[in-house]
Amino acid sequence: MEMQTRENVVLHVADVQKNFGGLRALSDVDLQVEEGKTHAIIGPNGAGKSTLLNVIIGRIPPSSGAVIFDGTILTGKAPHEINQLGISRVFQTPEIFADLSVLQNVMTPAFARRDGAFKINMLRSVESEKGIREEAEHMLEDVGLIHLREAHAGALSRGDKRRLELGMCLIQKPRLLLLDEPTAGMSRHDTNTTIELLKKIKSRGMTKVIIEHDMHVVFSLADKISVLAQGRIIASGLPQEIKEDPRVQEAYLGGAEV
Repeated sequence: MEMQTRENVVLHVADVQKNFGGLRALSDVDLQVEEGKTHAIIGPNGAGKSTLLNVIIGRIPPSSGAVIFDGTILTGKAPHEINQLGISRVFQTPEIFADLSVLQNVMTPAFARRDGAFKINMLRSVESEKGIREEAEHMLEDVGLIHLREAHAGALSRGDKRRLELGMCLIQKPRLLLLDEPTAGMSRHDTNTTIELLKKIKSRGMTKVIIEHDMHVVFSLADKISVLAQGRIIASGLPQEIKEDPRVQEAYLGGAEV
């Protein structure tokens, strides 16, 4: 299979197809994400968006095609190997260590990043690691949770759990951040706070892929948008181009003002 990747592209999903039995969830998906940009993927429920993210991070293998990150073929690699290459993901439902403190949640992936793997005595080692503790506290300041650093993570609000998970991803210093509906279930206040946080991350040049149903979030953050419908990308372009594309209006936006 010949794969043409532009020079400034850090992630290339090359002609990916995914079948589940007789169901084709993804069909010839070709997606190129430019370094330092925020690339949004939108589409109706069941379009294959989360399946696409799961293929990228190695949770499920593609039936055909390949995923290339910075020249490295990810297809066939385990999720932890892909993570160590510099890709982190924020999930639809926040994945945190509910029994640990907020600070411990952020220290844990920082420790794993440094040593390359988790250890049985990890928590005891983490607690004695002054440098990692200071780094984690700085990250909690960035995501607005420093005042909750000793709080029980399981008791946080949904919005705070989302920001905590984001901090856990960012402290790994990824080159590519994947966000699966980062504002799902949030109040408008929490949504706007998260938008400002993601804008701050964007200003640092981090590459991001965002799946999101809230068009306010999408058009506030995206440099480029791809529209997925029935497992196929039906349009890709600048936000204004996507707003005006009649195929997108018919398949997803329904003529609504965005």
